[in-house]
Amino acid sequence: MFNHLLAQLARHGLIDIDIEVQGDVEVGWHHIVEDTAIVLGHAFKEAVGEGRGITRVGNAIVPLDEALVLSVIDYSGRGYSVIDVPLGQSDLGELPSDLVRHFLETFSREGCFNLHVKAMAGMNNHHIAEAVFKSLARALRMALSRDEPLGQEVPSTKGVIG
Repeated sequence: MFNHLLAQLARHGLIDIDIEVQGDVEVGWHHIVEDTAIVLGHAFKEAVGEGRGITRVGNAIVPLDEALVLSVIDYSGRGYSVIDVPLGQSDLGELPSDLVRHFLETFSREGCFNLHVKAMAGMNNHHIAEAVFKSLARALRMALSRDEPLGQEVPSTKGVIG
């Protein structure tokens, strides 16, 4: 399931992601999910750099059957998240549902961006989780796209993101 969610992030965010993870799965998925979020967050932070010319703020509302999820990002340099995605334990394979929230929180913190995710509707945990990653991907894509009128300026009144 975790691979499936990361595939949504790559596909809908138009992001080239090639991850190979080895870890102590026998004790659970926590370390693999957390370490993947840390590495991805650092990679995004490095790629964004000073944030010159990015749109900075992005949002997406994504449906998947009965599920509907809103994600909003401010690539401000401040990693903070508010995740309102109630998930039960079914339909996620071996992936514990609390690790979806933990991935999002860790990715946001390590990537240094503000993230709000809210599941607005949904009953099927698989559909909700997949819509979360699709909306996250599309919000990232919007926030990190070039803002042509901005040129190479930093999108902040402070002149710096961070």
